[in-house]
Amino acid sequence: MRAVMLIAFLLYSSMGISQLEHPKASPLAVSKQHFGLSTITVTYSRPAVNGRKIFGNLVPYDRIWRVGANESTKFTCDSELEVLGSIVPAGTYALYAFPGEKVWEIVFHKNITHWGDGRDAYNSEEDLFRVTLPVEKLPELQENFLITFDKISHNDLQMLLEWEYSRVRIPIVTNTHDRMLRQIDSAISGNPTAQTYYEAARYLQEQQTDYETALQYLERAIVLGGDTYYFHRVKSLVQAARGDYGPAIASAQRSMKLAAAEGKDEFVRMNRANIEAWKKLQD
Repeated sequence: MRAVMLIAFLLYSSMGISQLEHPKASPLAVSKQHFGLSTITVTYSRPAVNGRKIFGNLVPYDRIWRVGANESTKFTCDSELEVLGSIVPAGTYALYAFPGEKVWEIVFHKNITHWGDGRDAYNSEEDLFRVTLPVEKLPELQENFLITFDKISHNDLQMLLEWEYSRVRIPIVTNTHDRMLRQIDSAISGNPTAQTYYEAARYLQEQQTDYETALQYLERAIVLGGDTYYFHRVKSLVQAARGDYGPAIASAQRSMKLAAAEGKDEFVRMNRANIEAWKKLQD
C-alpha cells in the first residue's frame, strides 16, 4: 500500500513539475485596431534586442523572417482589405518578411500552421501576395519588436513594424464608403426611425457627398422625430454645402434656439459662428 501511495505521489509531483509555466523570452502580444467598419488583429511575439545587432546579423538580409519569434505572426481581418492594390480577403494569414538593408519584401501567407522561422516549411506557392516597402530609420532604439498602427482614418491606416532602428509601414485600405451605403440602403428600406434618417444624412454630410439625398433624409428625420437641435444643425451644414446660405442660416438659427433651451452652449456657439460666416458669404 505504501509503495502504491509513493508511486502516486511521485507521478503527481512529476506532473506538477512538467506543468510549470516559464516566462517567455519573446512574450506574446496582440495588437488590435478598428478603422472604418473593419477590424485588424495581429497576434505576434516580441523579441528583444538585448544588445545584439538585429538586421543583417541575427535576422539576415534577404532571408525569410517570421516577423517576430516563436510561431508565425498571425494577421486577421474581419472584412476584405487592400494592400497596394492586392486584395486581402477576410480571414487569417501568416505574416512573413524578407528584410533588406533598404527595402523589405512583406509576405501575406495562406498557411498559418508554421512554427519557427519558416525556412523549412515555407512554400512560396502558398503566398497570398508579396509587396515591397522601403525601410525607415528610427531616431531611437526600439528594444522589443513592435507592431502598431498609425494614420488611422475611416478608409485606411498604416501598420508599422518596428525593431532596433528599422521601421516599415504597410498601407492598408478598407472600402468603408460602399459598405456604409449598403448599410444605409438596407436600413432605409426596412423600418427606419428618425435616428436612422439622421445618421444616414450625417454620414453623407461628413463624406461631402450626395447632399440632395442627405437633405431628404433630414426632412424625414424632422417629420418623424420632431425638432431637435442636432437635426437642424446637420441640415444647416448640408444646405450651406449646397450654397443655399439663406436656408442654412434659418436652420442654424432654429438649431441655436433649441440648443439654448437645452443648455447646449457648445452648439449655440458653433451655430452662431456659422451664421456669421454664412451671412458674409451671402452678401
